Amino acid sequence: MDHSVAALLVIVDSANVVGSVPDGWWRDRRGAAERLRDLLASRGLPGRPGPVEIVLVVEGAARGVESVPGVRVEAAPGSGDDRMVELVAEAGERPVLVVTADRELRRRVTALGATVTGPRAVRP
Repeated sequence: MDHSVAALLVIVDSANVVGSVPDGWWRDRRGAAERLRDLLASRGLPGRPGPVEIVLVVEGAARGVESVPGVRVEAAPGSGDDRMVELVAEAGERPVLVVTADRELRRRVTALGATVTGPRAVRP
């Protein structure tokens, strides 16, 4: 079985998830995105059995965050929301879960067949 096709694609809205906890992230947006990336790399997606591919979408001051084993980082050239919608569209028939609390982004990706969950799915 080809796990790259079967694996759930998890697209994480870095700015939205980081912004969901008022821990001073605004003083170091890139560092906050790196901490989220490292958390995702170490924990995966809690409660989700089976293979997952995690993509962390960063924008603005968080651009430049590097990918690590277990988490691919996608730097959005413009809007992070637009890049996430593109990634969902590119996934085709593959199952996709988008992690965000952004209502408009949720509407856009569910229209393309993705499911959504909130930031608490990946934050401790």
